[in-house]
Amino acid sequence: MNQFWNPYRALDASQRRLLGLGSIVTVLVVWAALSASGLLSKNQLPSPLAVAEAMAYLGWYEGKSQLAVATMWSLGRVAAASLLVIAIGIPLGVLMGASPRLNAIFSPLIDPFRSAPVAALLPIMVMWFGIGELMKIAFLFVGSIVYLTPLVRDAVRAVPEGYLVSAQDIGATPWEGIVKVLLPLAMPRIMDAIIVGVSVSWTYITVAEYVNAQEGLGQLIANARRLSAMDQVFAGIIVIIAVALITYQCLMWLKRRLYKWETS
Repeated sequence: MNQFWNPYRALDASQRRLLGLGSIVTVLVVWAALSASGLLSKNQLPSPLAVAEAMAYLGWYEGKSQLAVATMWSLGRVAAASLLVIAIGIPLGVLMGASPRLNAIFSPLIDPFRSAPVAALLPIMVMWFGIGELMKIAFLFVGSIVYLTPLVRDAVRAVPEGYLVSAQDIGATPWEGIVKVLLPLAMPRIMDAIIVGVSVSWTYITVAEYVNAQEGLGQLIANARRLSAMDQVFAGIIVIIAVALITYQCLMWLKRRLYKWETS
């Protein structure tokens, strides 16, 4: 029992897979049982089989895959917003972490939004940017950058001061201290910040695509809800979770490769 509550005891890969598979099977069994029990209507909780059939229908019907098209549109929007967040949020976070004055200037403008309902900004985004693609990308950008930038700042500030002092003692300029000391040492945690930022974008994709989206997973879910096709709603949600998980795993792989390259 002591080993059960030991956070430092690593599980082997087969045990992790077995436990993970067991949890998924348990959820599916409970889901199927609730759906078959009659406690909830099929419109409220479609069965796993109905959702699988809806996913097959959306995946390929009459020579077209609605699911593939919607996924590519959503993926493109998340990718565009994430690239903007990385291009702006990482430099800003690094500068905030390296300069207490810059941190004092920008923190009051960024930190409060981490606990604010970003979805409430959607009407403002529509007013400023219209109802086209620019609004959707801008909304995802705002929703993500308020998380990524403070995490990058905290990653830089977590670097022990001794490293920077040692670099300055051998003649490093302030800029060299940032680029050659703080940034490389903070990079693993900065990668964690990027992963969080991209993941947050996926949580807002349905909100971003709610307004005037011709294609996208959020638009697919919204249309299915209006038609009371809850099996398609569940299918769309599952696809979003799956794509977000694949994105997460790809970024984790990139982080491991980057860390291995830096330490080699």
